[in-house]
Amino acid sequence: MAAVQSGSFLTLHYRLSGPDGAEIINTFGGTPATLSLGAGELAPAIERRLVGLEEGAHASFEIPAGEAFGERNPELLQRVKRSLLDQLGDPDETYHVGDVVQFPTPDGAAQYAGVVREVADDWVLFDFNHPLAGQPVTFEVQVIGVL
Repeated sequence: MAAVQSGSFLTLHYRLSGPDGAEIINTFGGTPATLSLGAGELAPAIERRLVGLEEGAHASFEIPAGEAFGERNPELLQRVKRSLLDQLGDPDETYHVGDVVQFPTPDGAAQYAGVVREVADDWVLFDFNHPLAGQPVTFEVQVIGVL
């Protein structure tokens, strides 16, 4: 049987659960995922756990806090002036705590997301950390095929 190695093309089912056991992603019971190991589609800590697994393997990994999605970085909490938000988007937009807002990268080629944490009259506090940063996660996988 083929074993997963760096650069392998994989077909797999997987489930990612947060610290409270709530599922974040679950492909079991649906269409399996296909990906190329090392292409950045999964966090490096998750990819490392796949290496060496053979076709047909079913495994579950407890990944410690901060390892899968990094530690929380307080510098990624940013107050953005409402005047800048008005320039970048819709000046009539209403922001609420918990909203996810997309921002363009400086070159305009991509986007990144921030979660609204506080709203004031002239600014909005965004959290640009990954939602699972600093938290333990559980990764369950069933390897269907390895190329």
